[in-house]
Amino acid sequence: MNVRPLHDRIIVQRIEEGEQKIGGIIIPDSAKEKPQQGKVIAAGNGKSKDDGKRIPLDVKAGDLILFGKYSGQEIKLDGEEYLIMREDEVLAVIEGGETKKSKK
Repeated sequence: MNVRPLHDRIIVQRIEEGEQKIGGIIIPDSAKEKPQQGKVIAAGNGKSKDDGKRIPLDVKAGDLILFGKYSGQEIKLDGEEYLIMREDEVLAVIEGGETKKSKK
């Protein structure tokens, strides 16, 4: 994927949670809520100030993040679904999330 988001936007891939079961009943995919955490795939260069200087982003490629239920715009690249959103829509960065993923 050769896509670079502009300014303060980031591209996020949702991280699917485990299969949800309530009382032994398996919930079908159509009724499941979309995960609200994901991995940053690419990040822009930062927001431009009025004087031309750039404010760097707090998130970078590889970070695990939490975002709101209705954040971002869904896009499809190379057959994969991603979200593109502004950095302002990120609620939190999961510290140590990258180290957990690489140990598995």
